[in-house]
Amino acid sequence: MKDFPKKIAVLMGGPGSERDVSLATGRGIAKALRSLGAKVVDVDVRDENFQLPRNVDLAFIALHGTFGEDGQVQKILEGRGVTYTGEGIEESRLAFDKIRSKEKFREHGVNTPEWETVEVYRHPRIALPLVIKPPREGSTVGVYIVKEADELEHAIVDAARYDRQLLAEKFIPGRELTIGILGGQALPILEIIPKGGFYDFTNKYPFLNPQAGGGAQHVCPAKIDPKKTKQIQELALRAHRALGLQVYSRVDVILSENGEPFVLEANTIPGMTEASLLPEAAAAAGINYVDLCVRIIELSRARTKRGAK
Repeated sequence: MKDFPKKIAVLMGGPGSERDVSLATGRGIAKALRSLGAKVVDVDVRDENFQLPRNVDLAFIALHGTFGEDGQVQKILEGRGVTYTGEGIEESRLAFDKIRSKEKFREHGVNTPEWETVEVYRHPRIALPLVIKPPREGSTVGVYIVKEADELEHAIVDAARYDRQLLAEKFIPGRELTIGILGGQALPILEIIPKGGFYDFTNKYPFLNPQAGGGAQHVCPAKIDPKKTKQIQELALRAHRALGLQVYSRVDVILSENGEPFVLEANTIPGMTEASLLPEAAAAAGINYVDLCVRIIELSRARTKRGAK
């Protein structure tokens, strides 16, 4: 493959709450890249002092959540002069912060549920039911759907373990959708039907805790009429662009009971494990796992070149 990087470091693990998922993602990516003949080095990242192999052509970032998606590892790699996959420092930082993302969505007219920021131990003004989220965590870590007044205190106290400022968001019942974005292309819509409750960590990654009985049914392409499908894909693309993203993301959307789509957030390093949504959506668009990894590398290098001009 012309100009394909010969020596690739796959950064996986990380110090955050999604370490096990990241290790699974990293192993999948490393296997795919080895099948292309690249020399791949697995790098288990535990803190900012991680070591890279000499003369590496590219760092493929497979770190989810804190440290991976929030601009920290991107800043370290730029400081070391290493090209990497995904978005740049500022775009990563922005998309990872749910409050700043909401501000950008509002600024760009992207439909998103009503929200407010809440200082820890203060109650939101939004009427129940609502969702409490730490603004800088991934994979539904610390997220609570609050339907009864007596549940609110516990939700706020628990979410406060992750951040001193929280996001309170109007809970909108409806269909849980996610849309992969690859460059300027919206992939087929994937609908998530959790086995129980909402699409939390247990339902996302049942292989990490089989005893919990989690899991979810995925329907891709989602059973939505073509006109509405196009509307949702365009909304997801607008959200991606509102955050200044250029490479890839996975945009989470709720389709309300009256058929109105609302963007919740965008993930800049979505899971690439055996149970992950982005590879499944890509496959529905005729892009296999290995090709998806290649496309991410190509789009990332193009972003880097544009930034260097």
